Amino acid sequence: MGDIPNIRFKGFTDGWEQRKLGEICVSFEYGLNAASKEYDGENKYIRITDIDDSSHKFLQEDVTSPDIDLAGAENYRLKYGDILFARTGASVGKTYIYKNSDGLVYYAGFLIRGRVKKDFSPEFVFQNTLTDYYNKFIRITSQRSGQPGVNAQEYANYKISAPSSPFISVSVMRQKN
Repeated sequence: MGDIPNIRFKGFTDGWEQRKLGEICVSFEYGLNAASKEYDGENKYIRITDIDDSSHKFLQEDVTSPDIDLAGAENYRLKYGDILFARTGASVGKTYIYKNSDGLVYYAGFLIRGRVKKDFSPEFVFQNTLTDYYNKFIRITSQRSGQPGVNAQEYANYKISAPSSPFISVSVMRQKN
């Protein structure tokens, strides 16, 4: 099932295989349906417009907070291993990988969170969303009558090439950095 790539990593001789993001991520979940309010000094709210188009980083010049009681919003708080995918509109397909340095961040409703399993490198998965192959997938999948969009199930079906052993994905990214 796997292909042997030309580029090899020290100690790795196995093939690579196509894996769906649904196999690599624990879940795909939609964000909070809440308006934003003035930043409260602690709780940040990331929306599609807060993700830079070219760097894919969280723009924090005009940071806001979610306008909702956060006592029941723990599931919408980003953690290590989370990648956000824009699900609709002109920005469909735009991605962001959560960094601890971004602080306490909750994500908005027009975003879908993919939570990468511990056996895989979130950075490896994220880098696969910055490819021409991914952009083609978004162009084809998002074509709808009306506003373009890609839903959670469609993201879960997106395939990337990954080492046949999931633990290798983590060590491959460590060797590259």
